[in-house]
Amino acid sequence: MRRSLHAIGLAALVLSFATPALSAELKPIKRVEPQYPAEAARAGTQGFVEVEFTVDDGGNVANVSVVNAKPARVFEQSAVKAVKQWQFAPGGGRGKVRLDFAL
Repeated sequence: MRRSLHAIGLAALVLSFATPALSAELKPIKRVEPQYPAEAARAGTQGFVEVEFTVDDGGNVANVSVVNAKPARVFEQSAVKAVKQWQFAPGGGRGKVRLDFAL
């Protein structure tokens, strides 16, 4: 059990992100990293999630949709939950990002 928790901790440390493809007017203020799902870490599963999102005039993420994910139904929930917590400078716009989950 202790070894599993250690592996999860290490997985969280090496969680990597691609730079978001943001519209010119989107300026990030706060970025929350997704949690590596414990079951995926235990199984040694790696993958990615690509999401598109819209930002309202106040700088809050209003909508998040998964565009692509490998493997399916493993990392999407964690990715969407994290992106919904991101904040941007007021103004609104659209963005797309790929979140890589690697051990």
